[in-house]
Amino acid sequence: MNTYIRRAIEESIIKKLQPNKVVVLLGARRVGKTLLLNYLIENSIHEPYVFLNGEDMAVQALLAQRTAENYKRLLGDKKLLIVDEAQKVEGIGQILKLMVDSIEGLKVIATGSSVFDLANKSGEPLTGRKYTFKLFPLAQMEYSTNESMVQTRAKLEERLIYGCYPELVHLPSNQEKATYLNEMADAYLLKDILEFDGIRNSDKMFDLLRLIAFQIGKEISLDELGRQLAMSRNTVEKYLDLLSKVFVIYKLPGFSRNLRSEITKTNRWYFYDNGIRNALIRNFNPLSIRNDAGELWENYVLAERVKYQSYTNKQMTNFFWRTYEQQEIDWIEESGGKLMAYEIKWNPTKTVRVPPAWTKAYPESSFQVIHPENYLDWIS
Repeated sequence: MNTYIRRAIEESIIKKLQPNKVVVLLGARRVGKTLLLNYLIENSIHEPYVFLNGEDMAVQALLAQRTAENYKRLLGDKKLLIVDEAQKVEGIGQILKLMVDSIEGLKVIATGSSVFDLANKSGEPLTGRKYTFKLFPLAQMEYSTNESMVQTRAKLEERLIYGCYPELVHLPSNQEKATYLNEMADAYLLKDILEFDGIRNSDKMFDLLRLIAFQIGKEISLDELGRQLAMSRNTVEKYLDLLSKVFVIYKLPGFSRNLRSEITKTNRWYFYDNGIRNALIRNFNPLSIRNDAGELWENYVLAERVKYQSYTNKQMTNFFWRTYEQQEIDWIEESGGKLMAYEIKWNPTKTVRVPPAWTKAYPESSFQVIHPENYLDWIS
């Protein structure tokens, strides 16, 4: 029997499942959205419902007739509608708006593995009518409900290499994990993007991702990427935007408030999951024979921090900081006018000092080094 790991947003979803509102659940493919829905239906949502799969062409045809009467017939006396892969339904935002505006007491959960339709096209019609949640690969704060501290520390290297996709929990060997992730990268990672209008060149997209995979923790120049890929700067920018919208990578901008020497025109890019990053470069070697342990650690712990911020509803804006004199800090958080600076180090014994330019410019800020001995307090 497969173990189900409770997801951090379960209670929040139930709390926001309200009459004439839409709960939107967004996340990459295979992060467990459908599994979470099934768990909630079986254990927390005790009422009749209609379940629709947006990838089913019959469902798309059924919803295409945009009349309140059609939708009332579809639902009958049921007051809960669940639409999985909702972004596949043309005009889903307008459809859901019509439903919740015309059917008294209707509650809706809609999931999507991209944000093209759900967050963009449906953003305007569902204003004031929706609550949006993001689901990521499993977070350490979720693993912690099922494992001891000893198990967590023993699993760290595995998670740095294979990442945290839910299915990996049930695969016993590293070879099976690598095979699963390679298939994910090849068959599912870019599926939503490649189905999106005007995107045809998957090879360029993969090449772009591989270049980013080798530049974890470094500023990315769009012009340089364009030269390496024989693409225009605008196309590179468009592709990066699409890759962030399907939750493959996320952008970390540069922070600046005071100094003319602070670098702000470039961004750093990180992967939401180490396993996907390693699948793209086809490297699942153990840490002992790798030269990128520091990059893996940085990518992993920052992704965990992003999950933690999202799941605990921390209202923070994240940055990196660097000056032209090469003084830098990996991760800056700004919240309520306060600045918190963090340096990410794989070696816990390495001495790290606060950059003098940072201390002088932002004397009220805090500073902490995050390493394998103390990271759990920061992400769970």
